[in-house]
Amino acid sequence: MDGFGDVTITAQLAETMARLRATFKSGKTRSLDWRREQLLALKAGVAAHEADIVEALRKDLGKPKMEATMAEVDYLTKEAGMAVKHLHKWVKPKRVGSPLTTLPASSRIQPEPLGVTLIIGAWNYPIQEVFGPLIGAIAAGNCAVLKPSEGAPNASEVLRQIVEEFLDPDAFATVLGAVEETTALLEQRFDKIFFTGGSAIGRIVMTAAAKHLTPVTLELGGKSPSIVAADADLEVTARRIVWAAFLNSGQLCVRPDYCLVEESVYEKFLGLLKSTAEAFYGEDMKASPDYARIVHERHFDRLAKKLEGGNVVVGGETDRENLYIAPTILRDVTPDSPSMQEEIFGPILPVIKVANMDEAIAFINERDKPLAVYAFTGSNATGERFVNETSSGTIMVNDAVLFQLNHNLPFGGVGESGTGSFHGKHMFDTFSHMKAVMKRGFFADAPLRYPPYTEKALEMTRKFS
Repeated sequence: MDGFGDVTITAQLAETMARLRATFKSGKTRSLDWRREQLLALKAGVAAHEADIVEALRKDLGKPKMEATMAEVDYLTKEAGMAVKHLHKWVKPKRVGSPLTTLPASSRIQPEPLGVTLIIGAWNYPIQEVFGPLIGAIAAGNCAVLKPSEGAPNASEVLRQIVEEFLDPDAFATVLGAVEETTALLEQRFDKIFFTGGSAIGRIVMTAAAKHLTPVTLELGGKSPSIVAADADLEVTARRIVWAAFLNSGQLCVRPDYCLVEESVYEKFLGLLKSTAEAFYGEDMKASPDYARIVHERHFDRLAKKLEGGNVVVGGETDRENLYIAPTILRDVTPDSPSMQEEIFGPILPVIKVANMDEAIAFINERDKPLAVYAFTGSNATGERFVNETSSGTIMVNDAVLFQLNHNLPFGGVGESGTGSFHGKHMFDTFSHMKAVMKRGFFADAPLRYPPYTEKALEMTRKFS
């Protein structure tokens, strides 16, 4: 759907919303057979358009085939397959106990769909971050309007094609466009909004949702730290951090945004980071087929300013015409440096020296809660310190990013890094209302509950409630 002017966009959206609401009210989406059919259709659509997805991501982001296939195609087909496999368990009501004062009674918690939902995606993983939440919305029995990012236009077009070719047109719609279209969407009344992006736009989404008291899940970001203790396996740690930091040219919400390295191994670890980056991407990193590009000039200009305020260990080269910023590692960075003022979301890794793990923990806790924390250490006790003494959406010990492959774990932020969680069953829960249900019969109707009240009635009620 593309609009030309506010009136046209509003009219189109009103028609779309009416169609989707009619579908939801009909009860069609509550059928488990329908949900399974749609999940399998989405899985088939992604698989059928694999080549188109890979090519679109190459055009939009210069994304290597390996990264596009694993993070977009395989991720989604596995997530959809998991939902199909476990759907019968997810929708099953959960029986709970009932207090004595209500007996005889039966109580349960029963998931039910919310209604018509809105999913707003981001440009860095433009297919995954729309279809991932959509899998949860379908599994829970909802209709959905999808708003992919205008920052990845080729991927957005492929996404639209998949929806139109494979999914139920009465239950799902795609809206292409930019600020005008998104603004018009947010004026509509939805039953749930799922947003992936930056905190500034997240606040706008929450403000718009408040008008209709619409529940919102925000997948944001933040400065996720990686901590390197002196007792870590430094060579393995360097490989894992360099891979995670420069994946998708650093345009990843859970990338290691900066490093805190224990001073006794600081120089050695910097050397390992440098040699690892050169081993991964070659002497001419710009020519590497395994390294993506920056999404557009505006983001390039923002990132270029963050190269200041530190000494370059490796990288530092830029080419605006080709949207290239080399994998860059900065040393001698201070908390006041440009790279430490906000989430980088690009291929720049500041490395800061800390005296010990106490200082590292204090450094993290003095800042906004990050989306992820990565602690590298040979000591289980030290790893547990970071688990227990820092707060983040996720913490991973001795690796980075790979926790996202575990669909059994909830993924989401806390505080400035987001609200709510998703993946697997958690995504189903995000798009469901957990309705409380109690049933009683007409027999054993205790007179104690009714007026006129007596002290004995009060005493008995308090005793058994």
